[in-house]
Amino acid sequence: MLQKVFTEKAPAAIGPYSQGILVNGMLFASGQIPINPATGEIEGTDITAQAQQVMKNVGAILAEAGTDYTKVVKTTCFLADMGDFAAFNEVYARYFTEKPARSCVAVKTLPKNVLCEVEVIAAV
Repeated sequence: MLQKVFTEKAPAAIGPYSQGILVNGMLFASGQIPINPATGEIEGTDITAQAQQVMKNVGAILAEAGTDYTKVVKTTCFLADMGDFAAFNEVYARYFTEKPARSCVAVKTLPKNVLCEVEVIAAV
């Protein structure tokens, strides 16, 4: 049975999707961008500040689903500029200490013209 995950500690979906779905002991979380859920505004103007807000949003969804960063098995990371790869990795490494499988790609444009987006799959 599918169960939707929702928390006010992460931004509400800005389209026809859920923050996450739980099924068979796994969380499939939608991509998170650096929206501060308290203000609804983009947090930060550089990759470091934006990546930190993304990680806070991801963490809130993980917590709501009853899991955490150590149970993440796969991430997909989207960067607006691959030149931000090293700085993004510095922030990423502080959160994903178990080194889950990962894909990281540069894309032409992200929602609201942010610099990064991260989605996760985690065991619950």
